[in-house]
Amino acid sequence: MDDSLENALGGVGARLRSLRTERRLTLAGVSASTGISVSTLSRLESGRRRATLELLMPLARIYAVTIDELVDAPATGDPRVHMRPLRRHGATIIPLTQQAGGIGAYKYILPGKSVPSQPQLKTHEGYEWLYVLSGRLRLVLGEQDLVLSSGEAAEFNTRVPHWMDNAAAESVEFLALFGPQGERAHLRARPARETGDRS
Repeated sequence: MDDSLENALGGVGARLRSLRTERRLTLAGVSASTGISVSTLSRLESGRRRATLELLMPLARIYAVTIDELVDAPATGDPRVHMRPLRRHGATIIPLTQQAGGIGAYKYILPGKSVPSQPQLKTHEGYEWLYVLSGRLRLVLGEQDLVLSSGEAAEFNTRVPHWMDNAAAESVEFLALFGPQGERAHLRARPARETGDRS
């Protein structure tokens, strides 16, 4: 086998693990969505199973990346991000970044709710930033129960128990930046006043 191809395939496992972790999926969840057994997925991620096109195609679909990205093919110089929407529990999630690891950007669309959902708080490593584009988003953060409207933002450490869902009968759309290693995203809502500014 060509050395360059061997090297490309050798890095597939780490990229698969990084993509799954970034999207906060379990091996069991990926297995259920792709039909690939948990043991095969585990061996792929650890490098003990060689990647084949038959295995990579369903994985590329669920992670919303191209086969070229999975095998680390040379970049073509095209700056466009080609991402496919993901659907989880009625929500539509659109990845806005394509690099494995680091801060991930997503657009969420949650359907309207006629009856409020019961919060199920969770914790995990990382830091999250939210910005509501339209609608009303309910955010339970520790002891706080908040509703964010269009134009409002929130940021929080995801080790604090948290939960979010639609707060209205209309759909809500929001952007989310998530840093799995605790990276923080900062937003300055308005510029700092310059010295002598009297307005």
